[in-house]
Amino acid sequence: MPGRDAAGQLGGEKLRRSKPLTSVTALAALFAGAGSLLAAAPAAAAPAGADLQLTATDDTYVSSGRQNAGFGAEGKLSVGRLERDSKIAFLKFLVPAGAQVTGARLKLTTVGAVGGRLTAHRVADTAWSEAKLTARTAPALGAVAATAKPAADATEVSFDLDAAVSGPGAYTFAIQSTGAVTRFRSSEGKGGPVLAVRLAAPAAPVVPPVEAPADVTVPPVAPVEEDMPPPAPATGECKTGKLLVPSCGVLWGAAAGGFTDAPRDAALKDWENLSGRTATIFHAYHKGDEPFPTKSEMAMARDAARPRVLLLNWKIAYGSTWAKVAKGEQDARIDRFAARVKATFPEKFFLVLNHEPENDVIAKAGSGWEAKDFAAMYRHTVERLRAKGVDNAINVMAYMGNEKWMAQSWWKDLYPGDDVVDWMGLDSYVSAEKGYYHYGTFADLLDRKAPNGPTFYDWATKQHPTKPLMVAEWGVYHRVGKIADKTEGFKSVLPELAKRPNIKAIVYFDTKHDDQGDRDISIDSTKANLAAFRTLAANPLFDVKLS
Repeated sequence: MPGRDAAGQLGGEKLRRSKPLTSVTALAALFAGAGSLLAAAPAAAAPAGADLQLTATDDTYVSSGRQNAGFGAEGKLSVGRLERDSKIAFLKFLVPAGAQVTGARLKLTTVGAVGGRLTAHRVADTAWSEAKLTARTAPALGAVAATAKPAADATEVSFDLDAAVSGPGAYTFAIQSTGAVTRFRSSEGKGGPVLAVRLAAPAAPVVPPVEAPADVTVPPVAPVEEDMPPPAPATGECKTGKLLVPSCGVLWGAAAGGFTDAPRDAALKDWENLSGRTATIFHAYHKGDEPFPTKSEMAMARDAARPRVLLLNWKIAYGSTWAKVAKGEQDARIDRFAARVKATFPEKFFLVLNHEPENDVIAKAGSGWEAKDFAAMYRHTVERLRAKGVDNAINVMAYMGNEKWMAQSWWKDLYPGDDVVDWMGLDSYVSAEKGYYHYGTFADLLDRKAPNGPTFYDWATKQHPTKPLMVAEWGVYHRVGKIADKTEGFKSVLPELAKRPNIKAIVYFDTKHDDQGDRDISIDSTKANLAAFRTLAANPLFDVKLS
């Protein structure tokens, strides 16, 4: 996530800027009546026979008169001409997997008068982000997808995009005007852009029993009764090995106090007391030349009463670029970190270099932020640390659990190589609010996928079968002030871990609000939520001894 700082940001699915993916009028009824077949389907799949009201995942505008200025945080989108300044709006939408699209219409809410004829262009490049887009970096405009010439006092402008939106995937559109500047509401507030997607009508009801084809595996639906038996713990003592992989069981960890001024060590101790278990993994965040491990982090790792291992994220290219790091321009920074580790911290620790790199990629040759630049940066840093004698860093490659990134052609190019990666990592979250962005349970945060692609868990375990998998950030959230029941999300963890032996660690990210103040990922937003989480934390599966 751009702007992640030492305090630790949410990650997983870019909760800082994420807008609700769908608002489906009939969604609740469809889920209620679908039975076990729907329950077994991925939560991101679009139900047939309902219209999806998709908000933009990214929206901004660019200005020819201010080539390097970004407007991604603005509450309005400007298009048209103001003297010699030409403004173009860019919108990005994600149509979820499984959507059987029959048509689409883009709706924009106006602010003030409308000027001139408006055109909506298809844009092939979907890798841009609202946080970084400027006139200088804006992607090329494609063919005109639709036009509109509304009245000057129109309160809404819409474009027929039936021919442009054909199925699941990411879609980018650019909006231009031939007249004076027209302003529309952005997704930073209410009334932002909406892509209304029409779906195919549902098929005739299936008369049970229905037998799955021989080549299709239908995942079992986990029971939700209060007395649901947990997976049986492994026999004997579970302990970590050379690369901190447990011989049995699953490592348990957390980051607490995100987006607050509370010291991270104190916040974690409070969280441990609240949850009822010591976080064997203590997750902390750093960037650039910050000296770490800090004294407080080292003290947490050396607490004899509550043994912990550090999971340290480092944005090494802060103030630079991945390409420059790979070329050696930050070797002094790497060497200072190596010297500090050698002199002060001989204990084993997990090291993540620029976690969730997907959202930082600028897929333009020479940007210094291409996916291949990340892989080169990662490799160079690990090899230099090893050359400097740092042999206690266990390297974790931490991806984001978001299908829009897996759909990018460059996504696979981020991986730096098995010889410099010890663990595969995933940052991913689910919502407890039905119908809200990424609603689901623990399986859903593991099984997101690009259209027609493998799920993340399947991809990681098949492409890199020898690598243990860490869910380096996870959580169940609801919007602040819209309290929802998180218990099913917490109850779903143990059954999934029992089915997925490659997962060797899970690390919760706890905060009462994200950095935009709109999402609550805490374990204690209700008494029932806390009780369910404490039941999860108490399971002997997490009784792993550090060695």
